[in-house]
Amino acid sequence: MTSTDVSKDAEGSGPSGYAAARLRLLTEEARSGPPRRAALAELTDEWLTGLFAAGAEGLRGVSLVAVGGYGRGELSPRSDLDLLLLHDGGDSKAVAALADRIWYPVWDLGLALDHSVRTPAEARRTAGEDLKVQLGLLDARHIAGDLGLTAGLRTSVLADWRNQAPKRLPELQELSAERAERQGELQYLLEPDLKEARGGLRDATILRAVAASWLADAPREGLDGARRRLLDVRDALHLTTGRATDRLSLQEQDQVAAELGLLDADTLLRQVYESARVISYASDVTWREVGRVLRARAVRPRLRAMLGGGAKPTAERSPLAEGVVEQDGEVVLARAARPERDPVLPLRAAAAAGQAGLPLSLHAVRRMAANVRPLPTPWPAEAREQLVTLLGSGRPTVEVWEALEAEGLITHFLPDWERVRCRPQRNAVHIWTVDRHLIETAVRASEFTRRVHRPDLLLVAALLHDIGKGWPGDHSVAGEIIVKDVAARIGFDRDDVTVLSTLVRHHLLLVETATRRDLEDPATVRSVAEAVGSQGTLELLHALTEADALATGPAAWSSWRGSLVADLVKRVGAVLAGDDPAEPEAAAPTAEQERLAIEAIATGSPVLALRAQTEPPAEEQAPGDPEPLGVELLIAVPDQPGVLPAVAGVLAMHRLTVRTAELSALDLPDGVEGAVLLLNWRVAAEYGSLPQAARLRADLVRALDGSLDIAGRLAERDAAYPRRRGVVAPPPRVTVHPAASRLATVIEVRAQDAPGLLFRIGRALEDASVRVRSAHVSTLGANAVDAFYVTGPEGAPLPGEEAAAVARKLEETLRG
Repeated sequence: MTSTDVSKDAEGSGPSGYAAARLRLLTEEARSGPPRRAALAELTDEWLTGLFAAGAEGLRGVSLVAVGGYGRGELSPRSDLDLLLLHDGGDSKAVAALADRIWYPVWDLGLALDHSVRTPAEARRTAGEDLKVQLGLLDARHIAGDLGLTAGLRTSVLADWRNQAPKRLPELQELSAERAERQGELQYLLEPDLKEARGGLRDATILRAVAASWLADAPREGLDGARRRLLDVRDALHLTTGRATDRLSLQEQDQVAAELGLLDADTLLRQVYESARVISYASDVTWREVGRVLRARAVRPRLRAMLGGGAKPTAERSPLAEGVVEQDGEVVLARAARPERDPVLPLRAAAAAGQAGLPLSLHAVRRMAANVRPLPTPWPAEAREQLVTLLGSGRPTVEVWEALEAEGLITHFLPDWERVRCRPQRNAVHIWTVDRHLIETAVRASEFTRRVHRPDLLLVAALLHDIGKGWPGDHSVAGEIIVKDVAARIGFDRDDVTVLSTLVRHHLLLVETATRRDLEDPATVRSVAEAVGSQGTLELLHALTEADALATGPAAWSSWRGSLVADLVKRVGAVLAGDDPAEPEAAAPTAEQERLAIEAIATGSPVLALRAQTEPPAEEQAPGDPEPLGVELLIAVPDQPGVLPAVAGVLAMHRLTVRTAELSALDLPDGVEGAVLLLNWRVAAEYGSLPQAARLRADLVRALDGSLDIAGRLAERDAAYPRRRGVVAPPPRVTVHPAASRLATVIEVRAQDAPGLLFRIGRALEDASVRVRSAHVSTLGANAVDAFYVTGPEGAPLPGEEAAAVARKLEETLRG
């Protein structure tokens, strides 16, 4: 039987009528969310019932069953129809014909269909072999036909599930962990999979399955609401894209937010993250309870035998702190604990849990949240010490903090936390939301507490350094104001409040200065020393800088950045100790530099040498350092126009990333006439191995004499790669920093990183008739932040108006 024949036979069931009614339902603005999903499921039930009735006339022992999401009545606009045609093993030809009469009209309407035809025994056997099938059958719902057949299957499947739960739940937990490893955590992803990521719809369904096993139950508060919000987002995603997708891509988030009546994409993501956090926390608590129950079941028979057969064993309780004990692998409240009389108890219990590396009991957290009392202002010393102890607990801090936050205790103690909670960071460098990044920074900072004299200030600064991101304007400036209030409220004295506010205000100072400014320039070092103010603050800022970068993501820290920051800290420390940085003097050329310069004069062409950089000691390397130090590239070239763009262009053609770039005129030995430019650059291969020096020199010769069209070559390479849709990058911005140096004018370029960017900048500066003294290149994710120390032809800084004009022209060039 063909598809057309089946469709004709099914016309009485109204496929065109169903399609029209479905379209009307999906375009009704007044109906959305659970009512629309339920109405869509009901409408589909009626249509399928008609198809079943038309094809099953006279046929007994057959039923049509919805499973999975359709079985739960959760039909999103582009959801699959998960259907099971259940039969008692009778007339197989008639059953096959009935299946065709149902499946083909579904396909003809372009609906996705997940279908099967089985007897109850076959369904149970398949479920026993395939966990996904078993989970789908747990939501089996009768649509049409033999109700008794469907009811019998449901009863059998539930009984099988409960009997096999001790074996199957650990298997399900392992599969969930593997999926989370692949898909990531929904509450932190910028382009999350609403279904498969950890904390998504799949995990919400799994929690229902665990509850159906009667072995453990999930925390119910907020769970249904979180699941409903994720389903609402998926509905809006289906409607705006017209596709059956669970991936909330960046380019679709504004449309989805508008469909849901939300302010913007950030508001949308924040709701998604909040929902995912509820589901993830419920999953953690549930799986912990499953493990506890299974361990108890395994141990109980042995204990009963040891106790003589009937006595019930008493759970052992070990004291951890005042009012806090350990029981059965969790931190619980002691029997004598009185949270309504002890306002420090939540912090004390959390600190004890963090130090012991144990989870806080759900019951304990809820009891404390229900009876919490406000702390006096300022906090008593014990409360502040318990907070610092929790922050210094390392990795266990994360789980304990999440437990407190799930019940509202964090915002009770730190009301300013609400503005950063679940706040997305639309920056490819960051891998966490703002609040999780702050906790991650505290975890990293706990590794550095032996490096500083005041570990308490380091840990609190780590927790609060980005607290200003919930406010308008520069988050460092806003954060300084907030931290002054918070630090005083939690009991730090005036001097400590000053240090903490300085750390927050300048938490980006060291890394930005080290990677974007000339450390040989005394003005650079003096400006940092003035901002920091003291050796103790510098020590704390150094540790905070590294902890912050490590907690940001792999692209934010490396041995190279670490070495630059350490060099800056050493220079600033000397100034704070009373040394005055001397004006830089032209260093005498090395023997190798002289050799290259003499050869460049003799040949009238560039010469170069590649030299591998020495790796730092193992203890100075960042864990999993993704950014090797690269190699030092020395180039000597007879002084002539166009050197910077030529070198930058050739390096871009050979896929070399520039880390630092210094250009200077070299004093030649007596008796050697001519002017030579020396370029001392640090480069690294984008991927693959470094090119041979001879190839680089040959291309550089051609670039300088004009026979190599660098711009054309780079454009051809760019055109060879397919364009991908994505977020439109903000336009480049070029600024002048007049006070950054007395020796040169500092022009800073912020732009989207791209092959040949340094070539374009160099060519624009060359066209503006300025000389580049040095360049400091920094790339964070997709963003390039490059600083150029430039002078006029005579070697002096540019006048203010001229510098502004150069910056405007450079910005226009990059935007064009």
